[in-house]
Amino acid sequence: MNPLSLPTKKKSGFVVLFGRSNVGKSTLLNALVGSKIAITTPKPQTTRKPIQGVVSDPEGQIVFVDTPGIFKQARDSLSKKLLEFVRQSLSGIDALVYVADPTRSIGPEERFALNLAETLSQPKILVINKTDLREREMPYLEDDRALADRFDEVFEISAKTGKNLNLLKAAIFERLPEGEPFYPEGQLTNMPNKEWLAELIREKLFLRLRQELPYNLHVVVDEMDHRENGMLYIQARILVTSDRYKKMVIGAGGRGIKEIGQSARRELEAVTSGPVYLDLMVETNPHWIDLVE
Repeated sequence: MNPLSLPTKKKSGFVVLFGRSNVGKSTLLNALVGSKIAITTPKPQTTRKPIQGVVSDPEGQIVFVDTPGIFKQARDSLSKKLLEFVRQSLSGIDALVYVADPTRSIGPEERFALNLAETLSQPKILVINKTDLREREMPYLEDDRALADRFDEVFEISAKTGKNLNLLKAAIFERLPEGEPFYPEGQLTNMPNKEWLAELIREKLFLRLRQELPYNLHVVVDEMDHRENGMLYIQARILVTSDRYKKMVIGAGGRGIKEIGQSARRELEAVTSGPVYLDLMVETNPHWIDLVE
């Protein structure tokens, strides 16, 4: 056999997207996968648990792991649990992509995240996100560039526009070991459908509610069923820690829960290309944090 005709061995591995909160890790995951896997909002603690997004191409397969943002002062139960999720996600990986945000100064959380990253021996790539912005909107770009000597390679990207994402993927594949894919071709995430639906509803809650309430709620999808008329029926519960928050979610005259339901239903119908009936309830459960696992 001609050596030139030998098949190229494929690469595969797990790559963690890592960094402090609100640097664009979830937006980057969605852009790399080419589909909405993780919810995105401007609020901290939007990502509650590591989410896997799968990229399969002729070179092999990358399983990206989106992690919650780093909070140095993890005082409440939720923040402590999120930090533990982050620490767990750093074990058994093949590479790390550290996401930096040039619109924000390097502070205690950034330094804490950098110190965690430095404990790893695996290849580390720095990506400076949001570089689609104008120069005056990125006052800390040079500070982020100065971190380059801590990493094996640096890319200035935009998860929003896709700038340099192909270069980033190529650099990741170069550093991955040879191996078989972890997921079948076409599978984009490890997240069950019910969990993804719950996340989508939570995203709409975050976007509508402006107070501290988003950190005090959780969503559980109890039922998902295709009815004979072709409609997808979804029953979900919004769990809050007190009756005060329950009133805030429901809103005056039920307008709040109605708007949230309409917004979530529109997106679900666009994804499923069919009619959706979304049955939302709000319950008080002071111990919902125990359900985050």
